[in-house]
Amino acid sequence: MNSVFAVLSITSICILITMSLALIRAMKGPTVFDRVLALNMFGTKTVLLICVASFMQGRTDFLDLALLYSLMNFIGMVALLRFTTKGDFGPEALGTEALGEEALGDSAS
Repeated sequence: MNSVFAVLSITSICILITMSLALIRAMKGPTVFDRVLALNMFGTKTVLLICVASFMQGRTDFLDLALLYSLMNFIGMVALLRFTTKGDFGPEALGTEALGEEALGDSAS
């Protein structure tokens, strides 16, 4: 067994342990922000695990998947935090109130 492979295997096991702890925190978090932080941590550890698996197998196409997953994780976290702070995804939450009613199609002609 190669020493690099052994180190990467131990790293993968440690990442899986922290992912399971993040899931426990997401289920038991006392506040919604603790749960959001735990889900963000789980997504980050997933990207890290994909990168380690890519290095272990010598396949660089997994890195493209890791980048795509990290982008989806970021967009999802921004949407989730906007929903928890604003309460909905309506025009007010999206910041379109400055456009006026004409831009939203609610004008009475």
